Amino acid sequence: MMTTPRVDVLSPFWVLVQKEMADHLRSWRFVILVGLLALTCIGSLYTAMTTIRDAVTSQGGSESFLFLKLFTVSDGSLPPFITFVGFLGPLLGIGMGFDAISSERSKGTLNRLLSQPLHRDTVINAKFTASLIVITILLFALGFLVMGMGLISIGIPPTPEEFARMVFFLALSVLYIAFWLSVSVLFSTRFRQAATSALASIAVWLFFSVFFPMLVNLVASSTMPAQATPEKLLSHQHFVQNLSRLSPSQLYSEATTTMLTPSVRSLGPLTMEQVYGAIPSPLPFGQSLLLVWPQMTGLLAATAVCFGLSYVLFMRQEIRGR
Repeated sequence: MMTTPRVDVLSPFWVLVQKEMADHLRSWRFVILVGLLALTCIGSLYTAMTTIRDAVTSQGGSESFLFLKLFTVSDGSLPPFITFVGFLGPLLGIGMGFDAISSERSKGTLNRLLSQPLHRDTVINAKFTASLIVITILLFALGFLVMGMGLISIGIPPTPEEFARMVFFLALSVLYIAFWLSVSVLFSTRFRQAATSALASIAVWLFFSVFFPMLVNLVASSTMPAQATPEKLLSHQHFVQNLSRLSPSQLYSEATTTMLTPSVRSLGPLTMEQVYGAIPSPLPFGQSLLLVWPQMTGLLAATAVCFGLSYVLFMRQEIRGR
């Protein structure tokens, strides 16, 4: 008896994911964003390697967690790698999602796409998944490139704990960029014009990056207690810190700084009783992970909320032909 060979057919979801990934990789917008991110990060890496080589020469390579300084130190001419990723990463997420739905609607291809035998939510899920896969591959490739260049430059391999911290830092960066991707997809679903979606996404990014810290400082100065007792000052510091954590950039900054700087033992103000008797030693990886768990959960929740709103809005929209 002859049997017909089995043919594996991809589901419509993965077909759309592959198509969206190919569109991203072939677009000039993606090439420009990747080139900008790569050039700035390589420039910051060069300044970090210069500083680290000087430290290795003077100290004989005895300093602990030396490899992590590739991402955090600089000679002052350029910001460190971690700063560039935190500043340019949102632009990458916005650039890959601001026209996810609006471009299909403006070109009149959305109604033809939805006329195919597939579920409506497959479209928005595939677009978000494809962009997230491309972002993940890009960041991890850039991160391992930095590790390789640093290994060649300083000649000191990373320890297993350093490698785990760097991988977790890259995962946090992907999650942070995924938040801005979900924000841009939300505006792309809400507005019909891609330009309006892009302007709205950039406005939100500028608000949290520039204006929100100013508002926090204004609130902090206006709510300063008149009687500066230690209890009131500590309560005020907690209030200001919790207010600043409403910004996703603040959550990302706290999480990545803690993971790449093991000497950070707390993210809030400490009392003299807490400081007294404490041993100034670096935290192990597990303890640092527990310390940044709330920040990571906040970023994940914000991403889920934004994409959930995009999903509900897209499922309720009426799609008409042009």
